[in-house]
Amino acid sequence: MANCNECGGLMMKIYQVDAFTEKPFSGNPAGVCVLSEKLDEKLMQNIASEMNLSETAFLVKNDDGYDLRWFTPDSEIDLCGHATLASAHILWEKGYLETDLEAKYSTKSGLLTAKINDGWIELNFPALPEEKTELPAELLEALGVEASYVGKNIFDYLVEVESEETVRTMKPDFPKLLEVPARGVIVTAKSNAGEYDFVSRFFAPEIGVWEDPVTGSAHCCLGPYWQKKVEQGRIRCLPGFGTRRRPESKSYRETDFNFREGSDSAGRRIINLKIRGSGKLIQ
Repeated sequence: MANCNECGGLMMKIYQVDAFTEKPFSGNPAGVCVLSEKLDEKLMQNIASEMNLSETAFLVKNDDGYDLRWFTPDSEIDLCGHATLASAHILWEKGYLETDLEAKYSTKSGLLTAKINDGWIELNFPALPEEKTELPAELLEALGVEASYVGKNIFDYLVEVESEETVRTMKPDFPKLLEVPARGVIVTAKSNAGEYDFVSRFFAPEIGVWEDPVTGSAHCCLGPYWQKKVEQGRIRCLPGFGTRRRPESKSYRETDFNFREGSDSAGRRIINLKIRGSGKLIQ
């Protein structure tokens, strides 16, 4: 628990959680700040900058769940998967919410939900499919790869390359990548391994995140994209491919993404992300 001098001595609890893993120092770290009342946007940004994690989530109780906002060290963002997962983990782990109850979040991307189902955390996020687009010259120059396909959704570019080895070994020019007009860039390829359908990496220097090990919101694009290319109802993937903090599980039982498409009560197309386990509380 921290005493915030900048906000009139308001007491708040700030946690750090490694999401998409059951082991410390793996997965994707996120800050989770559970508030008793809303904070000024500038103060939330300062807290996120001080936490210096790819994203910090801020939760405030409302009449039907929680208001949820996400901040990187540099700016507020509209959607974040791993910090949402980390938030759900804290709500259940610390007794803010009974484990048999669904976590409901009011966000800038609409209503998001999380629940525990047979030992898994399920996140219902909106599907964000890409559309084929013209190739910005600065994009491939920054990535240093040849693309077999380039698309874009409301947030990110999606770049498919020929091999998983290309995904693993690529070394982007981040100053050049900052010139690309998008939140981030997803690079993906079909997997050589039978246990996964595709691999991916995600770069977002525009919002202060050079590379995110496991990006839930990027999979709102990757899921629909690969579901069209893979002849089966569910697909499995290896995110953070080639990064130090990617999910650590040879059998991929701890950090498994499965995708199922459907619609919610408002008629939105949604994508269901199933993740094995929840997260590891670090502090």
